[in-house]
Amino acid sequence: MRFTPQFLDDLRARLPVSEVVSKRVKLKKAGREWKGLSPFQQEKSPSFFVNDEKGFYHDFSSGKHGDIISFLMETDGCSFPEAVERLAQMAGVALPAATPDAARHEQRRKTLYDVMDLAAKFFADTLTSRHGAKARGYLADRQISPSVQLQFRLGYAPGERFALKEYLGAAGIPVPDMVEAGLLVGGDDIPVPYDRFRDRVMFPITDLRGRVIAFGGRALEKDISAKYLNSPETPLFHKGDNLYNFPTARTASHNGAVLVVVEGYVDVIAMVGVGFAATVAPLGTALTENQLQLIWKMADEPILCFDGDKAGQKAAWRAAEMALPHLKPGKSLRFALLPEGQDPDDLARSGGRIAVEEVISAARSLSDLIWARAIEGGDFATPERRAALEARINELANGIRDDVVKKYYRQDLAERLQRTFSPNAGRGFGGGNFRGGGGGGFGGFGNRPGGGGGFGRPGAARTFTPGAAGRIEPRGRSNASAGSQTINRSPYQVMSPQLATSSIMRGQRSAISRREALIVQTLINHPWLLHDRLEEVAALELAHPEMHRLRAGIIAAFAHEHHHGDEAEQSEQMRSDLVKAGFFEQLQHVERAITTKDVWAAQPGAAREDVLSTWTQLVALHRQWHSLLRELKDAELALGEEASETNYGWLRDVKARLAEVDGIEALIEGFGESSGRFLRSS
Repeated sequence: MRFTPQFLDDLRARLPVSEVVSKRVKLKKAGREWKGLSPFQQEKSPSFFVNDEKGFYHDFSSGKHGDIISFLMETDGCSFPEAVERLAQMAGVALPAATPDAARHEQRRKTLYDVMDLAAKFFADTLTSRHGAKARGYLADRQISPSVQLQFRLGYAPGERFALKEYLGAAGIPVPDMVEAGLLVGGDDIPVPYDRFRDRVMFPITDLRGRVIAFGGRALEKDISAKYLNSPETPLFHKGDNLYNFPTARTASHNGAVLVVVEGYVDVIAMVGVGFAATVAPLGTALTENQLQLIWKMADEPILCFDGDKAGQKAAWRAAEMALPHLKPGKSLRFALLPEGQDPDDLARSGGRIAVEEVISAARSLSDLIWARAIEGGDFATPERRAALEARINELANGIRDDVVKKYYRQDLAERLQRTFSPNAGRGFGGGNFRGGGGGGFGGFGNRPGGGGGFGRPGAARTFTPGAAGRIEPRGRSNASAGSQTINRSPYQVMSPQLATSSIMRGQRSAISRREALIVQTLINHPWLLHDRLEEVAALELAHPEMHRLRAGIIAAFAHEHHHGDEAEQSEQMRSDLVKAGFFEQLQHVERAITTKDVWAAQPGAAREDVLSTWTQLVALHRQWHSLLRELKDAELALGEEASETNYGWLRDVKARLAEVDGIEALIEGFGESSGRFLRSS
């Protein structure tokens, strides 16, 4: 055992829990303890407590409890050994080598890290030399700029059989070390080991500490059998236990970025280039169980983004099958399929961030994928075929090991079956015959964000035409008027445009709402609001990912400032800190989203009374809007299941209240009397 109980106890004694936790959570003294907002989930009131005397933390909101080691493992997603190593570095103590064998093994690994770093330097230098012209041309065609090449330490392996071997040999590296690191191909039947990577663009793969542990090489010649070649298993590298871009993605995900899983190295680089820093990829194989566990340590519901071809659909289904047994409460996957014939790299280069956001925001749940796959291309016109479908989806649900998740999957799939084969489901379709979707891939699973027909909804692949009151009807049926006593409509509803573009159904919108921009602008221009309303600000539901990240940046800037000077100086310091932190583009987007300067209190120099009045109004309207959107979703689903006058009245009522909120919002432009403005007369 490398870390003895005595060593771990000494480490815990040297580092107070509050010192470790305070690097992630803003703590306030509360008697003998410290308290703060939960780092594990959003909350309004502090329920996270730290006790230095007893050496533990406890989070009442999530039930999580532990010491400094488990805290790093939970918040940063690191392994036990890595957590101990980082804490030892923080405490300034040396790590023990428990046995002579362990010490020799650790020293061996350190030697191989040096070898891999030298190889990465050789490949990078070759890329920039005259020998790397062809590789630079390939990267230029993929719009990978020189600065991005440096960021990812990209390189080029020349075509000669011994180029790297000679370079490392000149640096004093023994040939056996090169072979053990996976850089040379050797063995009993190979008398002269030679370079494994030749005439390839090189992608270094790093561990969580940023050390190069392997390479992926992309062939430049078309007739090469293996377009991508990865390092073999080595003492440093186990393919199924690592992810490309893992260290950067883990940090970005911890800071609130959406975690996206793509299929290849270039896809990762393209996604990072358009602002999705928390993007990773498996290393030349399908996603493994170990990689899934690494991903779940970073995010509860990562998005798997696959190519829009049949291979991409198959990859999505393989990932779903692999994940099902391992589902836990709160731990799942979402899936996004790209437009036909495109991969993330194509989409990012052709459409930029907005195009990628559209696809990512349309990601669907694992349960949707399971259902859509089950009905794809199936003809369920007979009782026996429907029974076979039920048996098949029950078998899938039974593969889930967690009893609670299994129960809810059974319930969800049973409800889908009931909706599909209920007496009303087949009206107008030949007495209940139902044929699952074909052609479009997974019976409607695909790239249509937010609406029309609905992924995973029964009958998604049938042909519909728009009907009245925001619904859809089967072709050939007459639409009943909105005021009819008997509402004769299909149970398959289309969501309203309001809901389809909302954060609830779309997740991440490409346009920043004026209200969210005003909220952020008010905080930047009046940082004093954060003194008493920090919890309220942290708990606000922000739909746009840029606003979500900018809010985190504002809170971080506030936490690190000393709050000297007047309001104007504090605001200027806030803006300066945000620009330094990389939020310049987001600040510009906020300015563009605010189409009027009439919200006086959001501007600099407004009186505190006006700022408080406007802020209270903004927050109340924001919360009311999101609450009504959730109710709108429930109303539309209820109307889809039962086309009654009661449910239709409920839908009209919610829409009317949403319109009222839109009207009331204009009143915030009236506040400003204390700042020298007159109230509006109406």
